[in-house]
Amino acid sequence: MDRRSLLVTIFQIMSVTSAVSQLAYLGQGVMVGEVTDSSAIIQARITASDHLMDGTLPGLEGWVRYELVSKRNDPVLTSWIYANPENDYIAKALINGLTPGTEYRYQVTFCTDTLRTTYNAYGSFRTNPGPALADPVDMVVVTGMNYYHHYYGKYDSSLMYNEYDRDFGYPALEQIRELDPDYFIGTGDNVYYDHPAARGIQRARENGKNPLPGIFDGQEVTDAAGMRQKWHVQFAQPRMIEMLARLGTYWEKDDHDYRINDSDPYTDFPISHQLGIDIFREQVPIVPPGDIEAETYRTVRMSRDLQLWFVEGRDFRSANDDPDGPDKSIWGSEQKEWLYHTLLESDAPYKVLVSPTPMVGPDDAYKKDNHCNEEGFRYEGDAFFGWLTAKGFDTNRFFIVCGDRHWQYHAIHPSGYEEFSTGALVDGNSRAGRLAGDPESTDPEGLIEQPYVQGTSDQATGGFLHMATQYQGDTPALVFTFYDDLGRQLYQVTR
Repeated sequence: MDRRSLLVTIFQIMSVTSAVSQLAYLGQGVMVGEVTDSSAIIQARITASDHLMDGTLPGLEGWVRYELVSKRNDPVLTSWIYANPENDYIAKALINGLTPGTEYRYQVTFCTDTLRTTYNAYGSFRTNPGPALADPVDMVVVTGMNYYHHYYGKYDSSLMYNEYDRDFGYPALEQIRELDPDYFIGTGDNVYYDHPAARGIQRARENGKNPLPGIFDGQEVTDAAGMRQKWHVQFAQPRMIEMLARLGTYWEKDDHDYRINDSDPYTDFPISHQLGIDIFREQVPIVPPGDIEAETYRTVRMSRDLQLWFVEGRDFRSANDDPDGPDKSIWGSEQKEWLYHTLLESDAPYKVLVSPTPMVGPDDAYKKDNHCNEEGFRYEGDAFFGWLTAKGFDTNRFFIVCGDRHWQYHAIHPSGYEEFSTGALVDGNSRAGRLAGDPESTDPEGLIEQPYVQGTSDQATGGFLHMATQYQGDTPALVFTFYDDLGRQLYQVTR
């Protein structure tokens, strides 16, 4: 069976009745997000094609209805949802009343004319076991999904995937699909509004390199239409569609899928602070449809033994250039109060903070936009580690997982708390990492312990982090495993 046939088998799209009407597709597949033990958000976008056309994927007005079926329960059927230009032709629904730890298969019925033409699409996901069940859960965590560097390589045209992989999408997604995790976590930099950067292409040409020309050549986007196009291209990849059709997702945003590199609310850039917030909330299933008050920081009790915290790193931050100190914050006062309160309130044995940016590092010394940076937000980061210590959080039970950095690492803060950096998903977006003790790092004194780090250009590769709870009898363990983009295991540690 060829690849296209396999895709159609996994994610069936069929005409139930025919009519003289424009064909409709779900050219970006279906996504299920914010899965809890009793609810989930499901969304799809009606499109005029099942593949990119001149680098874009036009939407179509129409109607969408979702039906969820499990072996334990009666079917759950939503009403018809209108997909229109104002919401980028995306139909989104919050579904409540689901059963914990249960696999649901869904059918998506969609059409442009409810009287004559109807199509169906299928997929599945599993609800969380929730606080009452000690079932295993496993998930993959990624960052750095830079489509330009996937398709064209670095600005010097190196580390470019072959034609087959460029057409079908990130190779790492196929490896993730074969692992068959329950959940996918995008920690931010899910798209890059500022890539390819015209300055990067010009610099490569000045150095005698020849970045391949194409529809994305030099296209930093600066308006809603361009921002949306970045998401369309990302989610139209066949491998992305295949993967998302069989798991639940959680999303965070960082600088590149908010505004521009290292941006804060005060950065001078045509994409406004509010537009960066709005497009993200529109394009991924993170907040209930129509709920403009819903926060993007939240905590999810995955099972009896694991709870996750997802923090918001761009909406509430102080200016990066402000002097560091007690009044400077990435999280903002309300989110910080919520974080401290919910951590203390939780009785989950394992607690994992999923952060779009690093807190341990080390990072590049010149940066100013995260908790590692001395001229950034180091005061807030140090205060958080001091608080964890003062409140007695077990260093073998509380962990940080971060995105943003383009290399994989396992690092231990001087206080004993551990951080796992996912590294960039795309090979061409990876780089050598900073080592503890490097004078150009945020840890020139070498106080951070690094059990694992991709510290040289030969080691750096695309890849992802796999995180899973496992059991021996009733005793839980949390396992962290790094993979490269070809599915090779690079490092594993069990806590």
